[in-house]
Amino acid sequence: MTFFQIRTIVRTRCKLILTTLLIVISATVAVSLALPKTYRATTSLLLNYKGTDPVSGHVLAAQQVSGYMATQMDIVTSRNVALKVVDNLRLADDPNAQKRFQKVADGSVSIRDWLADSLLKMIELAPSRESSVIEISAKGSDPRFVASVANAFAAAYQQINLQIKLAPLQQASQYFSTQVKTLRSALEQAQNKLSKYQQDHGIVSTDSSVDVATARLNELSTQLVQAQSQAIEASSRGNQAMGRDGRDSPDVASNMLIQNLKASLAQAQAKFAMLSQNLDYNHPQYQAAKAEVDRLQAALNNSISSTNNSVANNGRILRQREAEIRAALDAQTAKLLQMNRARDELSVLSKDVENAQRAYDAAAQRLAQTDLEGNANQSDVVLLNPAVIPARPASPNIALNAVLAVLLGATLGLALAILAELTNRRVRSSDDLLTVLQAPVLGAVAWKNPVRKSGFSNMFLSH
Repeated sequence: MTFFQIRTIVRTRCKLILTTLLIVISATVAVSLALPKTYRATTSLLLNYKGTDPVSGHVLAAQQVSGYMATQMDIVTSRNVALKVVDNLRLADDPNAQKRFQKVADGSVSIRDWLADSLLKMIELAPSRESSVIEISAKGSDPRFVASVANAFAAAYQQINLQIKLAPLQQASQYFSTQVKTLRSALEQAQNKLSKYQQDHGIVSTDSSVDVATARLNELSTQLVQAQSQAIEASSRGNQAMGRDGRDSPDVASNMLIQNLKASLAQAQAKFAMLSQNLDYNHPQYQAAKAEVDRLQAALNNSISSTNNSVANNGRILRQREAEIRAALDAQTAKLLQMNRARDELSVLSKDVENAQRAYDAAAQRLAQTDLEGNANQSDVVLLNPAVIPARPASPNIALNAVLAVLLGATLGLALAILAELTNRRVRSSDDLLTVLQAPVLGAVAWKNPVRKSGFSNMFLSH
C-alpha cells in the first residue's frame, strides 16, 4: 500500500479516525481524573566519604572502595534505617496506623516491622552516575507525609552511617585502652629492672667512652708506659753506677757537689805537691796539706758512692712503681672486662626499655586518635537538598497522559481505518484499478464540485 492510498483512506475515513481519537482521549482523561493522586518528595544527600582503618589509621579514598555507592544504597534501603524512621516519626503510636495494622495483622510481625516494610515500598533511590550524590524519593497520597518520610530516611541514614563509622572506632579505642595499660605495665617493669641492675652493678651508662673505669684504665696504661721507660733508664744508670765505671757515670758527672769536691781536691793536691817538694813529711804544713787532700778524697769518694747508691735506689723504686702500676692496670682491666659484660646486659635491658617505650607511645598515639575520631559526631553524609512538600502531584500527569492519548488514538484510528478498508475494499484511485483489475488506465476524469453562483451574479446574468 502506497502513501497515496493511505492518504486517500485517511481522507475518506476521517470520521472513524477522529471518533477513535476522541474516545481514547476521553477515556484517558477520565481514567487519569479517576486515579488517586500520588505525590513525590525528593531529598539529596552528598557522600563525602573517606574510609579509615581503625587499627592502622590508613586513609582510603572512596574512589578506591569497590562498590561503595551500591553499599550505601543498600544501607539506605535496609530494615535498620526503616525501623529508625518509624521510631523517629513515632509512627507506631499513630492511631490510624494502629487501626490499619489491626486489619491486616496476622500476629507474625510487629507493628514496627510492618510499618518499616510499608515505608520501604514508598522509597526510591536514584544515584548520580559521576558524582557522590544520592536522591531519596518518597511517593504517597499525602504530600506532607511523603516529605517527612524522605527527610526522615535521610536523617536515619546519617545516623546509621555515623554509627557504622563510630562503632569500629569505639571498639578500637577500647582495644587500645587495654593495650596501653598492658604496655605501660611492661614499660614500668622494664624500667625498674634496668634501674635495679644499674644500682647493683654501679653502671650509669652503656657508653664506655664516658665511663670512669675506662678513663682510669687509659690513665694507668699511660702511666705504665712512662714508668717502663723511666725504669729502663734508671736501671741502665744504676747498672753503670754500681759497675766499674761508676765514677764516670752521667749522674756523677752532672753532680755539682762532686764537681766542686773534685776541683777542691785538685787544688789541695797541687798545693800538697808543692809542699812535698820543699818540706819534709814531718813538717806541720806538709801534714796539714796531706790531711786536707785525704779529707777531700774521702768526701769525694763518699759523694760518688752516695750518688751511685741513689741512682741504684731510684732504679729499684721505679721498677717497683712499674710493677705496682702493672698490677693496678691488670686489676683495672679485669674490672673493666667484668663491667663490659655487665654493660652488655645493661644494653639489652636498655633496648627492652626503648622497645617498650616505642610500643607504648604508638599505642597511646593511636588511642588518642581513635578517641578523637570515636567522639567526633561528624558524619560523612551531608544533606544537600532537603525534601519540601510537593505542590503538585507526581501522578497522574493529565497533560502527559493526554499527549500520549493523542498519539495512541491517532495510531489506533489509522489502524482501524486501514483494517476497515481492507475488509471492504473499494476502488478509489487509478492505482486501485491497476491493483484489482490488472488493466491499463487510458485516462482519468477529474471530478469537481460545481461552482455555486451568487445571487448578484444570477441577477446580472438574467438581464
